Amino acid sequence: MRKQIKVTVNGQRHRVEVPEHRTLLDFLRQDLELMGTKSGCETGDCGACTVLLNGKAVNSCLVLAVEADGREVLTVEGLAQGPELHPLQEAFVEHGAIQCGYCTPGMIMAAKALLDETPQPTEEEVKEALAGNLCRCTGYYSIVKAVMAAAERLARDKKIAT
Repeated sequence: MRKQIKVTVNGQRHRVEVPEHRTLLDFLRQDLELMGTKSGCETGDCGACTVLLNGKAVNSCLVLAVEADGREVLTVEGLAQGPELHPLQEAFVEHGAIQCGYCTPGMIMAAKALLDETPQPTEEEVKEALAGNLCRCTGYYSIVKAVMAAAERLARDKKIAT
């Protein structure tokens, strides 16, 4: 069976019919052609598919698209403002926190959820927030450093704006 849903993805409203069994991950990739969200394990173990659903980090492979009805989804594509990268994206590049890049979107989205809730986290809080995201290339040192640097930059930018 198919069900009509209304969902806002990266600030854009969508009204679509989806199969009731379609995951949010497949909806984003297949229906909306947003390829930043990666399909990894499809069992919720790797975090490659992490997106924000109403501001909370979720594994989109474990959420049905129909569960997003009436809600807001933010993917890695929604972070940049035109050509300007989000400070998290910039920090990942600057700190070498990407190698193959497969885990990067999920890591960035998990970090975004953390920084939205805890603007100045400790390294331990960063590690805990990223514990559900696996990386086989970088180790985690550069990823944690990138998140900490982004937190500093966001705090500095917030001070300048006020």
